[in-house]
Amino acid sequence: MTSDTHPFFSAHNHGFVRVATSTPQVRTADVSFNRDAVLTEARRAHDARVDLVVYPELCVSSYAIDDLHLQGALLDAVEAAIGEIVRASRKLSPVMLIGAPLRRNGKVFNCALTIAGGKLLGVVPKSFLPNYREYYEKRWFAHGRSVQGQEIAVAGQTVPFGTDLIFAASNLPGFKVFIEICEDYWSPNPPSTLGALAGATILANLSASNVTIGKSDERHMLARAQSSRAIAAYAYSASGHGESTTDLAWDGQGMIYELGDLIAESERFSLNAELSIADIDCERILSERMRNQTFNDAAEAADCPENWFRTITFEHRTGGGEIGLQRPIRRFPFVPARAHKLDEDCYEAFNIQVDGLMRRLTATKAKSMVIGISGGLDSTHALLVAAKTCDRLGLPRTFIRGYTMPGFGTSDHTKSNAWKLMEAMGITAEEIDIVPAANRMLEDIGHAFANGEPLHDVTFENVQAGLRTDYLFRLSGQHNGFVIGTGDLSELALGWCTYGVGDQMSHYGVNAGVPKTLIQYLIRWTTQTAQFDSATDEILLSILNTEISPELVPADADGAMQSTESKIGPYELNDFFLHHIIRWGQKPSKVAFLAYHAWKDAGCGQWPADFPEAKKNEYDLATIRMWLEKFLWRFFQFSQFKRSALPNGPKVSAGGALSPRGDWRAPSDAVADVWLEELNNGLPPV
Repeated sequence: MTSDTHPFFSAHNHGFVRVATSTPQVRTADVSFNRDAVLTEARRAHDARVDLVVYPELCVSSYAIDDLHLQGALLDAVEAAIGEIVRASRKLSPVMLIGAPLRRNGKVFNCALTIAGGKLLGVVPKSFLPNYREYYEKRWFAHGRSVQGQEIAVAGQTVPFGTDLIFAASNLPGFKVFIEICEDYWSPNPPSTLGALAGATILANLSASNVTIGKSDERHMLARAQSSRAIAAYAYSASGHGESTTDLAWDGQGMIYELGDLIAESERFSLNAELSIADIDCERILSERMRNQTFNDAAEAADCPENWFRTITFEHRTGGGEIGLQRPIRRFPFVPARAHKLDEDCYEAFNIQVDGLMRRLTATKAKSMVIGISGGLDSTHALLVAAKTCDRLGLPRTFIRGYTMPGFGTSDHTKSNAWKLMEAMGITAEEIDIVPAANRMLEDIGHAFANGEPLHDVTFENVQAGLRTDYLFRLSGQHNGFVIGTGDLSELALGWCTYGVGDQMSHYGVNAGVPKTLIQYLIRWTTQTAQFDSATDEILLSILNTEISPELVPADADGAMQSTESKIGPYELNDFFLHHIIRWGQKPSKVAFLAYHAWKDAGCGQWPADFPEAKKNEYDLATIRMWLEKFLWRFFQFSQFKRSALPNGPKVSAGGALSPRGDWRAPSDAVADVWLEELNNGLPPV
């Protein structure tokens, strides 16, 4: 199969719905002009393979026309225009949410109409009508708060009418839309809260909302909060240039949020029509609701609105095939992504670790902290945390007892860095050569290496890892201290640690909630923000540029050192896999789909701020598949027993942690067959 035909390449098959906010051209009270402008944007959305288009409030009549809303000629023209838009939609794929004033039983309602495939599916009236400061909507409109279970006649059709409507695609699971209008989400209890509790995943807001200083920030706050609290996507579209400026002005703001994250935003104050597009992950939204029992309790407390809301189903025209993916995907989901908040986020991550270690230190009344320093990333970061802990508690850094313990594979470079770092940090530093003890143990257990054979198997490696930990624990007892664990979240996920008397064990694991990619970033952040002196910064940069290696096996004939990532895969991919699996519970094929779009082209998408150009990698689908298969086996089948016996350590990232007392609980004797089979079935043949 080609990329045009294999289901793997279709975003729809992974639970995505393409949503757009539209700010069409508008002319005050010119219904024919506005009708044509709506259809122009609908055709543009059709060409962009959009599934749902959200237009501004009263976009057919225009919003700021005051008493003209009560003119029969205008209302007749609006209804005729709606009929033409409905007929034109037969050839268009997007579901259209348009705004118009409609009459019913001697009242005029400010309405949102849902149109799809040549049909008017239903009409939702505005619940809350602003009537303060510059607003006078109660002069013209009736509120719709009590409108439920009713019907309305529009352009020759009689369709469902009320605030109890959800529009759901029968052939696209998760595509469920609830509509509210402008002021509704400024109310203390937005109608969309009930809509979400009734099952809607996409909350749409048709808005006029004139612009004043700071109004954009307020809209962002409300949309972000509602998408987060309601565990949903929120698409907001406001009126733009062309509305009457008799006493007001308009900026045409469109924005799409998902679970509190801004996914797309239009240009404000544009003279041209705006179409802001983003792919919404409805599957992720439903997965989060499944995990969040508070959401489900709230639905029950609200008398289970899914039982009395009306669901209007329709068959959506998806078009099929590959449509790409229009949404930002973070290559490093554990790494702070907000450029304007970068320093604050890194400070917070670093000090979560510091605060956890401070509390443990004061609770144990220890007389020292004992830590093994290898010259690698993890022990370096753990030492930085320990040093800052001493600084904040007013303790001399000599309180930290650092030991570098060279073995069979230790390079001069990392050993030198370990010593330079300990000296620069001003800690109590010592060296213990573990080679004699390792030789003795290998000899005692009858290992072939003791007889001169170059057998560098797991036992050979674990003898060294175990001896180092054994020394650290005995030293902590000797010096009335406790052992600082250096192993990180990525290693715990992969089981890349020696169980028991090894680097899996410590008295307190300060790095247990921090993945390798975040450790690299935090170390770089400390050098950029003068957390330590310039001599320390120079050493830290040297450590960052050293290839990740356990250095348990001697260099080969060419001098090449043992490489961790060549065996278990790039940490940047493994951390990507880990985040999407433990935080969202996503299927392996979807994780591969996301990784493919995130990593296939290094020149596209955003990278973390100040990310080194030389380290901007890319991976093809075959490579992603290979390492994902290895990750799934290691994570689900091989390594859980190591995580089930973790020492204490602080959770750092909202992306999750693997403590058996926290985010992740799993049996140690599970198998990975289900996940490997799903991956194999979901991806194109090799």
